[in-house]
Amino acid sequence: MRSNVSPGSEQSRAAFPRAFDRLDTTRVPRVPFPKEQNRIMTQHEYRIETLGIVGSGAMGLGIAQIAALGGLNVRLYDTNSKALAAVRDHLSETFTKLTAKGKLKEADAHAALARVRDAGDTGELSDCDAIIEAIVEDLDIKREVFRELEAVVGPHCILASNTSSLSITAIAAGCAHPERVTGFHFFNPVPLMRVVEVIEGLRGDPRAGDALMDLARRIGHTPVRAKDMPGFIVNHAGRGMNTEGLRVASEGVASFADIDRIMREQAGFRLGPFELLDLTALDVSHLVMKSIYHQFYEEPRFRPSPITGTRLAGGLIGRKAGEGFYRYVDGKAEVAPEPAAPTRLPTHVWISRASHAGRAQVLKLIAQCDCTVHIDTASTPGPDSLIVVTPLGLDATTSAVNEHLDATRVVAVDTLFPLDTVARRTIMTTPATTPAMRDAAHALFASDGVPVTVIRDSTGFVAQRVVATIVNIGCDIAQQGIATLEDIDLAVALGLGYPRGPLALGDALGAATILTILRNIHNALGDPRYRPSPWLARRAQLGLSLTHIEELR
Repeated sequence: MRSNVSPGSEQSRAAFPRAFDRLDTTRVPRVPFPKEQNRIMTQHEYRIETLGIVGSGAMGLGIAQIAALGGLNVRLYDTNSKALAAVRDHLSETFTKLTAKGKLKEADAHAALARVRDAGDTGELSDCDAIIEAIVEDLDIKREVFRELEAVVGPHCILASNTSSLSITAIAAGCAHPERVTGFHFFNPVPLMRVVEVIEGLRGDPRAGDALMDLARRIGHTPVRAKDMPGFIVNHAGRGMNTEGLRVASEGVASFADIDRIMREQAGFRLGPFELLDLTALDVSHLVMKSIYHQFYEEPRFRPSPITGTRLAGGLIGRKAGEGFYRYVDGKAEVAPEPAAPTRLPTHVWISRASHAGRAQVLKLIAQCDCTVHIDTASTPGPDSLIVVTPLGLDATTSAVNEHLDATRVVAVDTLFPLDTVARRTIMTTPATTPAMRDAAHALFASDGVPVTVIRDSTGFVAQRVVATIVNIGCDIAQQGIATLEDIDLAVALGLGYPRGPLALGDALGAATILTILRNIHNALGDPRYRPSPWLARRAQLGLSLTHIEELR
């Protein structure tokens, strides 16, 4: 799931020495837009048979692999001959493994490798129909590289950038023909992450984007189209999981491991935020978080956390360094085992009526468990009853105060995801809850063998906060018209590995429920990061799907 914000090639400086030499002294001015030449070019239908790739790092290598297997002639450019030789060796080894597994015919493997040719200089890219740049994430360097490429390629060659964080419009502004400069953003590892974002700049020719959409399908990837906005679709939508997970951790609500367990086993995500950050590594992720935050002019939704800056400075960047939010031994994370759940059940349980749906879930769970627990049905809790509340977007303390309950006996349980279907449950205490009542609640909700995570008081538990933030940001992407609703969900599901895209996730849980969570958190904390998106608020209030599109004249 790793994005390619890190340099696409360690040899980028060697590949384009002129660009790096000028970096500190020259800002590339925008070339005046040649209207007549543009008119001629936009009438051309782009066809891609020969593909150039600039940069032989992980991204360039992955793109070369799928392009060659897709039947394209590939010209791979990097002035470091050893790097190019390593690419060919890696491709040969990869194709041999695929052949041995029966996934590739031997003749096809030889043909694919034969289609990859090294380019000794940029002049050998002159016959390319499209060139994909996969080098360092620096605007000045990319602009200079594209200017150098423009001098050697034909008038109808598409120049595509694999950037994950820079504006395509800004990159194109240094070119004589900005209409053919397009974003073509793959994800690492390219052969496995089969989604690619196609982005046109403000001066972009839609036909160039169309050609890249067709190319993506030809090489076995799913293309999605996005406007030129910070983070495009995937890195934009991905802010919800990581930034909110970090926010929860910074408040001392739960440990990194517990937050990950909750997001995996209760919310159904493949990875929790800290597992994901360790996989992508903070030398990549921290920079992405900062970049998107600043490109959106300090939008509170995307506010980074000092946690990642400190850990980056200390070298605790993730799995590839052997230590991040977890310590890794032989590539596996070391995670302390959870303590056994208490076994002493409460004798009496009083369940708040503030949420009819939440109360019904708790009653159903107790009825199904093999335990003798008396349900206190009085209007107010008896003197010995465990008090269970089921808030949405509120903390246990607020729930206790609002209902005039004895905070020493109050425990909240998260019912956003049905208690009888999840692989983990989450409960939280008030600062006043006694250990005896906390343990009794833990024993009750773990009585059927489902593990329970106990967290400190939090507005919106963990899953509610993170999931509502993910949905809310997805709704803002829709509100801004950055991509079609279908492409938003498709890009997030494929690019981030989420169980559903943000709009589909919001519909599954209920748009009104997500809106309630966000409004309650926003009112409680006063932090504008939780303000509901207009897209979400309007559809939730009208009872419409988050994928509903209004009809305009």
